[in-house]
Amino acid sequence: MHHHGYLWTGAKERFDQEALRRPPHPEPPPAGSRPELIQRYREVAAEFPTSDLPPLETAYWLIKPRSLVRGTWEEAKEAASWLGERLAEYAPRYASERDLDTSRLARLVNAAAEQLHSGADVSYGFYLERPSYLSLAVVTCSPNRVNDELTCPVR
Repeated sequence: MHHHGYLWTGAKERFDQEALRRPPHPEPPPAGSRPELIQRYREVAAEFPTSDLPPLETAYWLIKPRSLVRGTWEEAKEAASWLGERLAEYAPRYASERDLDTSRLARLVNAAAEQLHSGADVSYGFYLERPSYLSLAVVTCSPNRVNDELTCPVR
C-alpha cells in the first residue's frame, strides 16, 4: 500500500462543473436517445479521464493522468505531512478566517494520517480569495479500499 497526492486550484466556477467531475455511466445512452444526450455522454467519456478537475469520488484520481500526481509516499505520516505543508502554503489565500486556525489545520493533518494509515482516502477543499478553490487529496493505492479495480497510475 502507498499513497498519491493531488492538488488542484482554479476558478470555483470550473470546479462546479460536476458533469466533468464524475465518471461517465458504464453504459452509453441507448440507441434512439436524444442527440444532445449522446453528445454529452461522449464529451464526458472523453474528458473525465484526462481532465485535471478533482473527481467527485476521491478514488477516481487514480484514473487521471500520472502527471497530476504531486507525490507518492509509502508511509501515511509522510503523505499527511505533505498535506500539512500544502495547507500552510495556501493559508495566506484562504477566504475564511476559520481556515486560518492553525490548531484546526493541525487536527486535519492528524486526522489525515490516521485515515491514510487505515487505508482510507483523504480529500480537503478550501475557498481561496474569490472566486478560487483549492482541492487537496491523498489517495491510497494498491489496492484502493473504495474501488479496488482502479489501477495505480505510477507503478
